[in-house]
Amino acid sequence: MEKKSKPATRAKEKYNSANYDQIKLWGNKGDRERFDAAAEKAGKSSRNSFILEAIEEKIQREGLE
Repeated sequence: MEKKSKPATRAKEKYNSANYDQIKLWGNKGDRERFDAAAEKAGKSSRNSFILEAIEEKIQREGLE
């Protein structure tokens, strides 16, 4: 039996799937806490924004784009 979700949840999921790619990242135990602490120290609003910015910086720095 398929689980029914609320209309607002379905709308958010539809919007997110149309506008974003989901990227899963596996790290060693303790990495999440390290990344969270580094993001906070850097003044970032989330771990996600910190990681994406770090990836973008590496792409630019190494001319990979």
